[in-house]
Amino acid sequence: MRTVGVEEELLVVDPAGVPVPLAPEALEVAARRGEGETVGEHDRAQQSDAAPDTDAAGAPAGPRLVPELKEQQIELGTRVCRELDEVAAELRHWRSRADAAAATVGARVAALASSPVAVEPETTPGERYAQMVEVFGLTAVEVLTCGCHVHVSVDGDEEGVAVLDRIRVWLPVLTALTTNSPFWSGRDTGYASFRSQVWNRWPSAGPNAVFGTPAHYHQLIAELVATETVLDEGMVYFDARLSATWPTVEVRVSDVALRVEDAVLLAGLVRGLVETAAREWRAGVPAPEVRTEVLRVAGWRAGRSGLTRDLVDPRTGRPAPAAEVVTALVEHVRAALRDSGDAERVEAGVADVLRRGTGATLQRAVFDETSDPAAVVRAAVAATHGG
Repeated sequence: MRTVGVEEELLVVDPAGVPVPLAPEALEVAARRGEGETVGEHDRAQQSDAAPDTDAAGAPAGPRLVPELKEQQIELGTRVCRELDEVAAELRHWRSRADAAAATVGARVAALASSPVAVEPETTPGERYAQMVEVFGLTAVEVLTCGCHVHVSVDGDEEGVAVLDRIRVWLPVLTALTTNSPFWSGRDTGYASFRSQVWNRWPSAGPNAVFGTPAHYHQLIAELVATETVLDEGMVYFDARLSATWPTVEVRVSDVALRVEDAVLLAGLVRGLVETAAREWRAGVPAPEVRTEVLRVAGWRAGRSGLTRDLVDPRTGRPAPAAEVVTALVEHVRAALRDSGDAERVEAGVADVLRRGTGATLQRAVFDETSDPAAVVRAAVAATHGG
């Protein structure tokens, strides 16, 4: 069975619901507990070419709570998992530990992909983050967004690139399923995922064309780095990419999910997509030749309306009801879900999201009731730790 791991970025907020630049202090506490990495340690690790620590099985080892670009953020990473139950347990554990660290400095953490409350982002100290601000200006200064990245194991670069070429058409559907950022700077943006719009301000972000071979993939990475625009390979922000560190495909299109179970659903669907794509490659099924421009539009549409209006159907390139397109995704990966034992949980998760909506739905419902962006944050804190 393919392994899966999840990385989440969380907002650090005060009791009133305002994001606060207290992550460095909270991470100092987490580091003393052996659960986190300080800002200084993280910056040195980012500047180092040394191989990361691994455990006896070769899986990532070390702290699970680390800094991010802004002082109002904490990032968590799960251990490498084989079962979705493990993913759920890991996410609940590390959300709880992040919250406990934040509590020592009078704060909480919330799984919000953008802040409903107007906020001035504070850049985390360190050489790399200072370089990002210098090179990218207002984009790096303003961006305070929280995403979710899912890693699924692959058997080398050849399989990994074959997977990237075949999953790309389905990635906008994952964006729609996880929309959780309708507010920006204290106002409703009209988008379900405004994070996806802000994220695409980075020059290397977004969908890509079919690579074809590992050589073509790595040549493109080298050419992007050679432009001296992105700082290094870590800033190649494709919607999905090969991990530079681990033998995984990393899918990066999603808002951080408000509810743990929605993040678990995402992990199950990504693993299903990877396994389905690998099977198609081995069977000689060619990658869909969908233009990158069409995928960019499909991703924009997914971020704009989430599940509330039509999505672009990857099978036809035409609009179709969101529930129909999501159902098509489940059917596309059904054999892989069945073989991994994930089918029942994923089907139930999809039904729940289609019934109650995404994190964006809950945020807007709270705001419609209270007219208070801070109340939205407080409701999100409860949902973050409630399941």
